[in-house]
Amino acid sequence: MTDTITPTADPGHNAAIPAEAVQEWDNDHFLHPWETIGTSDANRAIAARAEGIYMYDPDGKKFIDGPGGMWCVQIGYGRREMADAIAEQTMRLPYTSPWAFAAEPSALLAKRIAEMTPGDLNSVFFTTGGSSAVDSAIRFVQFYNNMKGRPDKKLIIGREKGYHGSTYLAASVTGKERTKSRLDFEERLVRLIGNVNPYVRPEGMSVEQWCDAKVDELEQAILDAGPENVAAFIAEPVLASGGVIVPPPGYHKRTLEVCRKHDVLYISDEVVTGFGRLGHWFASEEVFGITPDIITCAKGLTSGYLPLGAMMLSDRLWNDIASDDREHIMFSNGYTYSGHPVCCAAALKNIEIFEREGILEHVREITPHFQDRLNALGRHEIIGDTRGVGLIGCVEGVAAPDMSESKRLAIDLEFGERVDAKCEEMGLIVRPLINQCVFSPPLIITTDEVDRMFDILETAVQQVQSEML
Repeated sequence: MTDTITPTADPGHNAAIPAEAVQEWDNDHFLHPWETIGTSDANRAIAARAEGIYMYDPDGKKFIDGPGGMWCVQIGYGRREMADAIAEQTMRLPYTSPWAFAAEPSALLAKRIAEMTPGDLNSVFFTTGGSSAVDSAIRFVQFYNNMKGRPDKKLIIGREKGYHGSTYLAASVTGKERTKSRLDFEERLVRLIGNVNPYVRPEGMSVEQWCDAKVDELEQAILDAGPENVAAFIAEPVLASGGVIVPPPGYHKRTLEVCRKHDVLYISDEVVTGFGRLGHWFASEEVFGITPDIITCAKGLTSGYLPLGAMMLSDRLWNDIASDDREHIMFSNGYTYSGHPVCCAAALKNIEIFEREGILEHVREITPHFQDRLNALGRHEIIGDTRGVGLIGCVEGVAAPDMSESKRLAIDLEFGERVDAKCEEMGLIVRPLINQCVFSPPLIITTDEVDRMFDILETAVQQVQSEML
């Protein structure tokens, strides 16, 4: 049995803090991501501890963590050897400036990642998370074209429903529900093209025709802007936060060909799909058959135990601009915590666990059953689509054409929240996205636990369907 830790509610004190106080302080002082600005208290459920694929509230109620934290807790919670590795590195070398020193954890981790990436993506730039990895990738693309004497070649093309982060540049290339945001974006440098989800294709159009249209759409966007102005196309292998959108077969290969044709760099954002979610270290080559120019990753790199991200660059790009007479020119992008030794030690231990326990192989073995259970939910009248790949999935609610406008609107706006609430009552957390629920459980999930997760989800869908139809 895996050696796990059961933490106390408050490691810094002898007595646990009452749950009511935690909730009060959270309401009063913690400004959460994507927080609404209403005056009512959020009163979020409290996570007191976690172990394996389960989370527990202060009363000891057990929940399957369907989203795997935030697409990231690959090896599960409570791994003592992760805690030991983190503690040991903290005592040996808790920090060193990446400007001044090399360190064993970051050097070794960079080497290991370079061995995992496809093709010649051998240069690893460490960041603090996925957003800063994407920001760094875009900044390198800008730097690259400046060094090539192409100061106008700066436009980045992204997709509607794509999600790439919350820092300014990463948010600017994000196409997820931007119209509802009150934040600003860098409009001058970004072009967004349409949703690639085959589920929304016009009636009568085949998936193959849809793929043709989406590839043509990218090429037309490049031609409209002028290839001399377009620097890069950024794409997720699977558009995770957009609703687990799996592009049609052949899409990624063909869009890469379009980019090569017009000298446009291809950035593969593998923050979600990297480190095992689809049964491989990275999905770009192994699942979708492409070798991008740049890959970004984070999340599963440390299984969420500590924050860490990375950008991997093709040798071709670096060598294209490097020369002896440019020694004084630097890529002046970086972070105080780039290559943080403790975070890198956590990532190395995470990789060791993956390899020792055969987690990538386990994901590939269990995926067919996971996807079968997911797709079986499509028989319910309220489910319009089920989709996924690897250990990631989505169910999308749909209203019948003859339904009243009020009921249709309720399903469009409330389906996800209602299913989530029902699931939570029965001991499962899923992530609601308007009329969808998505899930990406820890990769160590067993067949029995997959069945338990989908049994709960199916019961919740049935209950919501009886209420809303």
